[in-house]
Amino acid sequence: MSLFALKKKKPKWTTLIIVDSQAVKNTCNASISSKGFCFYKLTNGIKRHLAVDSLGLPFFVHCTKANISDDMGLIEMFINNIEYFKSKPIELPKTTILLDNGYHPKKIEEELTKVYPDIMRKIKFEITPKPSKKEKEKLGKLGFIPVKARWVIERSNSWMERCKSLVKNFEKTLRNATTKIHLCFIRLMLKRLTKNEIENLEKNL
Repeated sequence: MSLFALKKKKPKWTTLIIVDSQAVKNTCNASISSKGFCFYKLTNGIKRHLAVDSLGLPFFVHCTKANISDDMGLIEMFINNIEYFKSKPIELPKTTILLDNGYHPKKIEEELTKVYPDIMRKIKFEITPKPSKKEKEKLGKLGFIPVKARWVIERSNSWMERCKSLVKNFEKTLRNATTKIHLCFIRLMLKRLTKNEIENLEKNL
């Protein structure tokens, strides 16, 4: 279940959603039914699929076995939250779904339209290419370079990694693993709200 569904409020439409996945190792607590091996990341565990807004806060969260592809994880995540897209007024501008090179938009579009034929009238996919080696050399940089807009979701992944219970997957079920991510971000938002309230009180003193 998404945070959107948990809030039970009228949806606030966004023009940008950034999607990414993160493979994490399982611990001995994880059940056999939640184990999978990701050959790309060489990780035996689960994969966290995350869709965030421009602030890096989640719209949707979905956990799968690590062997599930990024495409299929995104498809499942969007299908689980298809009511969000169905309820969006069609006259509003399309929401851009920002992806990296690990995704294949045409395949995703085909699967999503089977479930909701009008979805591509409300969203559009956009690939953000990673800088090439030559581009890195021109910038005089090596290794990881933050990509425009996509750095937001990289930061969201790092927020999760700061939570000790999310460094690895300690949960027996994928449902519990998804709930743990929701709790992580709820805690983060509460901290920010509390900080803002304290600052406002100090100003009024």
